[in-house]
Amino acid sequence: MTRLQIMPEDAPGTVRVRTDDLDVIHGELLGIGVRLVRWHAARRLPADADDATVMKAYESHIDHLRAEGGHRIVDVVRLTPPRAGTGRGRRTGPAREDFLREHVHDDDLVRFVVAGTGCFSLHVAGQVYAVLCTAGDLLSVPGRTPHWFDAGARPNCTAIRFLQRADGGAVRLLPDGIASRFPTHDDLLASPGG
Repeated sequence: MTRLQIMPEDAPGTVRVRTDDLDVIHGELLGIGVRLVRWHAARRLPADADDATVMKAYESHIDHLRAEGGHRIVDVVRLTPPRAGTGRGRRTGPAREDFLREHVHDDDLVRFVVAGTGCFSLHVAGQVYAVLCTAGDLLSVPGRTPHWFDAGARPNCTAIRFLQRADGGAVRLLPDGIASRFPTHDDLLASPGG
């Protein structure tokens, strides 16, 4: 289930809002210029669907969003748990550690979660909005919004990524970022809803 938890930037242990109610989540996120919508596949996807099958299942949604947002590149990113005995999971995208630090992108951040879960923590107007996205969630965050991402210690997240430029827009790590002080994906997944 999709979840939102809002905390003051200077008090990570204080929860102002914790909810699984999509109407409340939409309202809170719209207040900071962030869009969260639900997509449904044109057909049921098998658990081991390859990238082409995933893209085909959401083709009409993808085409619409590409036209609306000028996204030139659309691809599939997968984060999976480490394989037994190797310490390495299947990954077609950056590692967990790459996104655990607070950073900004010049371009909008647009991700659609196809399978699993991922937590996007947005640092806006003195608060942290931790958005736990699940399969079916499309999150669109304005460019230059400070944020970090976590798919957990045993990641299981497949997402369609929308980019306006091949380099994904400039990514800048923020000095003195606050990400390490806030709940992780696993913490939010384990916490009761509101």
